[in-house]
Amino acid sequence: MALGFLYSIIKAALVTEKSNRDIALGKYSFKVAKEANKIEIAKAIETIYKVKVKKVSTEIVKGKAKKIRWDQPGKTSSWKKAVVTLKKGYQIEIS
Repeated sequence: MALGFLYSIIKAALVTEKSNRDIALGKYSFKVAKEANKIEIAKAIETIYKVKVKKVSTEIVKGKAKKIRWDQPGKTSSWKKAVVTLKKGYQIEIS
C-alpha cells in the first residue's frame, strides 16, 4: 500500500480526556475516513506506527445542530471514529 493512501484513511489522532484514559489500556482513538473498513484501518495503523493491532472498533459520530449566524440553523459534519486496541507490549507516541 502506498503511504499516501494510508494517510487518507487515518485523518487524525483524537486527544481527549477519555482517549488519554484509555491509553493505559492500550486503546487509541483516531478520526478516520468514512468509507474505510476495520481491515483497512488496522493495516494503516500497523504500517504507519509499526505496531500490531489486536482489535478495531468503529462508530459514526453524528453531526450536531448549531447556529451559523443570527438565527440560521446549521449542522457540523458527521465523521467516523475508530478505537484501536494494540497487542501487549506495543504503544503509540501521540503528541
